[in-house]
Amino acid sequence: MLRSTLETLRANNSLLETDKEVDYIYEMGAVLKYFNNKVPMLFNNIKGNPLSSVGGLYGDRMLIYDLLGIDHNNRIERFMNSIVNPQPYKVVSNGKVKENIIKRNIDIQRILPINKFQEKDSSSFITAGVMVVKDPDTGKFFTSIRRLQVNGGNQLSALIASPKLTNDFLELEKQGKPLEVAIILGYDAPFLMASQISSATYGVDKYMVDSSLRGEPLELVPCETVDLLVPANAEIVLEGRIVPNKRELEGPFGELMGYYGAQAPHPIIEVDCILHRNNPIYQTAFPCREEHVSNGLIREMELYYHLKNQVDVVDVNVTEGGGYRFNAFIAIRKHKKGDAKTAILAALGLNKDLKQVVIVNEDVNIFDLQEIEWAITTRSQASMDYTIVEGALGSSLEPSHDIRGVTDKVGIDATKPLEDNTGKFSRAIIPEYDNIDISKYFPNI
Repeated sequence: MLRSTLETLRANNSLLETDKEVDYIYEMGAVLKYFNNKVPMLFNNIKGNPLSSVGGLYGDRMLIYDLLGIDHNNRIERFMNSIVNPQPYKVVSNGKVKENIIKRNIDIQRILPINKFQEKDSSSFITAGVMVVKDPDTGKFFTSIRRLQVNGGNQLSALIASPKLTNDFLELEKQGKPLEVAIILGYDAPFLMASQISSATYGVDKYMVDSSLRGEPLELVPCETVDLLVPANAEIVLEGRIVPNKRELEGPFGELMGYYGAQAPHPIIEVDCILHRNNPIYQTAFPCREEHVSNGLIREMELYYHLKNQVDVVDVNVTEGGGYRFNAFIAIRKHKKGDAKTAILAALGLNKDLKQVVIVNEDVNIFDLQEIEWAITTRSQASMDYTIVEGALGSSLEPSHDIRGVTDKVGIDATKPLEDNTGKFSRAIIPEYDNIDISKYFPNI
């Protein structure tokens, strides 16, 4: 999983590696942020800890494409295919993740170089951990990235914002029972992408989605202390239970949009066993770009198929600047006067998080901010082309929402008129521009 990913990155000269001593408190996060969390980095000399640590692995969409063996044009189809055509996983008796098994004297922070990233963070946080649970009714495995606050000893606080995960835990809590969990560190791109599929929407087994994405069965081994399966070749697994009727204050924590999330009481995970490979590599992620890039890719898939039923959609971009969830740029082929307005209403109605959408023609590159600004400037008038929805549901991860508890949403029709008889909105072009080979003129470029 992770180790094969690192070998691929090395072969492609995409991995930065350092032997200089680095402190996992603040310093490592600062280095990751310097590169905007888009460059994979392996730290081999962690202050006060014998482990190596890797971060920035999946913070760039093009890197994810390469690791999955897909491209931009087929990404949406490939992700949807993995959902509608899940494939079986494979259970094996043993795996490298079980080379070391710790069941006594568990002190999570002593064993792992868990980062503290920002000044007002309440503690160190596991930020790349994929939590695995099993549906109590169907036996399907669900995975999701959860932030986990280190409370000391064998205890973590879990922010379990997922509706399904929350409901499963609360139902068990009524019966006085814990929810068994495992936390996976050291995984590859298919495992990450499968974790971002909505269980509430699709009800699929995430391990089967992973198997479909990777093109072969995901190999899993049974846990030691809980009734769960985990990847046989992961680096580290924490086995534990979210215990009933126990809460701990969690946060503040520097979150999605660069602001601190509020402090609140959250459930406790008691870790009873740690599995790890020999010389394990701890996986980290600066909050929380890698999770949100991959989540944004899944949101693009959902938005594309939602729009496809109503307009002739070309492509969608759930944007980096909008945290891969709040803003979207959408290119359509306009056939009727109402197409852009229809696209605005459909997009804003897809989920409560989406706050701002811009609709453009297919001649606009929706992954180029200058092109979007150009389209808004030259193809829209606010009084006619802006649609504002007041007082809608929003997301608490976006702080302006919390002022009133509701969010105003806006859609901009930046498409040219359907009838442009004068050619006023036709873009100036250079014949054969796309066919120019610039290396003929400047060989060193």
